[in-house]
Amino acid sequence: MALSLAYVVIGVISFIIYVKWRQSYWKRKGVPSSDADFLLGDNTKIFTNKESLGEISVKRYKKFKAQGQKHAGFYNFLQPVYFPIDTDIIKHIMQQDANYFASHATYSNPDDVLSKHLFALEGERWKDLRAKLTPAFTSGKLKMMFETLTNKTVGLENAVAKMVDKKEAFVLKEFLCNFTTDVIASCGFGIESDCLGDPNDAFRRAGKKIFEPRPFKLALLSLFNWDFLAKLGYKHFPNELTVFFTNVVTSTIRHRENNQIFRKDFMHLLLQLKNQGVLTDDDKVIGSGSEKGILSESDIVAQCFVFFIAGFETSSSTMTFAMLELAQHQDIQDKLRKEIVEVLAKHDGKITYEAVMEMPYLDKVISEALRKFPPLPIIPRRCTKTYKVPGTDLVLERGTDVQIPVWAIQNDPEYYENPEVFDPERFSEENKAGRPEYAFFPFGAGPRVCIGLRLGKLETKVGLITLLRKFKFTINKKTPFPIQMEKRGFISTIQGDLWVDAVRI
Repeated sequence: MALSLAYVVIGVISFIIYVKWRQSYWKRKGVPSSDADFLLGDNTKIFTNKESLGEISVKRYKKFKAQGQKHAGFYNFLQPVYFPIDTDIIKHIMQQDANYFASHATYSNPDDVLSKHLFALEGERWKDLRAKLTPAFTSGKLKMMFETLTNKTVGLENAVAKMVDKKEAFVLKEFLCNFTTDVIASCGFGIESDCLGDPNDAFRRAGKKIFEPRPFKLALLSLFNWDFLAKLGYKHFPNELTVFFTNVVTSTIRHRENNQIFRKDFMHLLLQLKNQGVLTDDDKVIGSGSEKGILSESDIVAQCFVFFIAGFETSSSTMTFAMLELAQHQDIQDKLRKEIVEVLAKHDGKITYEAVMEMPYLDKVISEALRKFPPLPIIPRRCTKTYKVPGTDLVLERGTDVQIPVWAIQNDPEYYENPEVFDPERFSEENKAGRPEYAFFPFGAGPRVCIGLRLGKLETKVGLITLLRKFKFTINKKTPFPIQMEKRGFISTIQGDLWVDAVRI
């Protein structure tokens, strides 16, 4: 008994020593860092829902920048994380030396179909797939999908009109989530969902399920080797999501291939890559039989899944933040509406691709919303080979995670005077030229910049045009101020509801 107790005591002491040693990594490297909480590292406030990932990142940035530091370190449980502050270092990591950081530090496993998407892949597989998918997001392909996108604006306009006629305040955030979900279901999957008419639609339920907090799984990914977890059958998302997206995608593939159905959407482009190996401007789903495909069905499931994640949540959040500011600043809202109405009048009142491209002030408004509230408060990377940080003596070891504080940088008064003020003119050509290149990068930068950023911005623009061309919005008193950020999850969203009033104009 005494011997067993001694083993337990020795085991506990050894574990404590090991944790303390792991959490002294940055001190041993000579890099400034915050005191880590035992085992949890810098995650205590996230796990207790006291602060969001973005808020913690901003505080960390301000603290170490005030000390004149170029970088710092912290701990994700026992995992050391490098935290660059200097924009020149960030430029090297994201662009000039991007080959040293060829990973998003996102779990991927060949046996977990939903984890095989472009964002999570690395190495040659990522490079090959990125090259094949990039042509799917050219202006020509976006024009092809544009009609499919704008078809969903009817539902958004009708939903708002119904609340206006009732003279009732409504939660705009939920309307926009339903709208973007319908858009992505249509453009990405070829499925006509109706989340605006039925908030309990299967796609909307799936969207909510994706963004449910999973602190225990995040802890597993931080504490254990991913190859080991894969051997144990680890899946990051619930099996019901895998079944749902697999069934939706494979049934769509069978239907289109068996019936040679062409539709102007992302799915058609993926089918061309599956069956022909290249993208063409024709309506062929299956080629002559001599072509060699480059995507499997499971590859298509994974790409549709990440397309769904990126397309509905980030676009709806950007629109929500833009409308939050526009509803508080009637002069900006009026100026933007004037541009929208005048441009659409030159296009017979229709929302066309060309019309959207002729709205520079709209682009400024969205850029300012993305500056103040970037969808991802931090941008992750992982060092994939030993790297000496330029201008320092620090050498990052292979496998070191990196968090780039995009939200903190885009709200730094050194780059944006009075950053809390919403001012679209920050994005005039003159003002943009006066800032460092890496003072604005809401979609990332370099080789791993978000592949769908143009589609995401296009979706956001079309949504705002639909809202503002016929309606005027003000904040309802039910909206809590000051606005708080959602404490759970990794996407920047408003905590609680954005209540608005709207009237016809």
